Amino acid sequence: MITKILINILPRKLRRKLRKIYYLPSDIIHGLFGQRKKMIPSKSQIFVGGGDFEEVGNQFLAHFKEFGNITPESRILDVGCGIGRMAVPLTKFLNAKGSYHGFDIVPEGIDWCKKKISADYPNFHFQLVDIFNKDYNPKGKFMASEYKFPYENDYFDFISLTSVFTHMLPADIENYLNEIYRVLKKGKGICLITYFLLNDESKKLMELNKSVLDFKYNFENYRTTNKKIPEAVIAFEEDYIVKLYSRIGFRLIEPIHYGSFCGRNNYLSYQDIIIASK
Repeated sequence: MITKILINILPRKLRRKLRKIYYLPSDIIHGLFGQRKKMIPSKSQIFVGGGDFEEVGNQFLAHFKEFGNITPESRILDVGCGIGRMAVPLTKFLNAKGSYHGFDIVPEGIDWCKKKISADYPNFHFQLVDIFNKDYNPKGKFMASEYKFPYENDYFDFISLTSVFTHMLPADIENYLNEIYRVLKKGKGICLITYFLLNDESKKLMELNKSVLDFKYNFENYRTTNKKIPEAVIAFEEDYIVKLYSRIGFRLIEPIHYGSFCGRNNYLSYQDIIIASK
């Protein structure tokens, strides 16, 4: 219950500071005794999601293989790559003919990825983009609703977004989905995107107070936990998202893989996962 309250009311900047303070002693001890893996950031550095960094990354690599049909020679785009949670396991999967591109709005994450990953894997590319987000990057220069991905048309075999659209407003995700469609290879390209989806089941569980997150503020097509900073955590109406995919031209690869966030007993991951092809 305490964790649920903290997630819903504390600003992200404050939560990150508290995390650094909490984990600093153990990080120092692990560093002194050589217990820290080179390709795993310290716990005080991690600012993405919950769960074990390495375990979650490996779980999603399995999803990428199963649902995304990735091969060692795939061209992969990781939108909102954070501090490399998806990139690290891919370093052991992609060969020299494959490539990984990731971009994010948090400088610390991109800096770490360039130093720890790109230095040893030159086919892994990381880019910092100064996109406005009221929660993550309130001083950002570019609007997500207008940003154009810096990649060619029909370039990527696979595109992933994990815990990205859970922090973006409708106009932002509509633009991003259009950009994803543009840079995804026609015919065989696949995208995997995580969401918090609002449907009859998730809403019922929320009413029963089963959800980890309290999406109590209602807007058109979405709900949020924070009225002043909606991007803190956002859940979208499933019907809205499905219709948006269809309007852009995506083909949904069913079923939707529902998550545990709302208190489900049967789930694939924490967030809901939608897989689609171009």
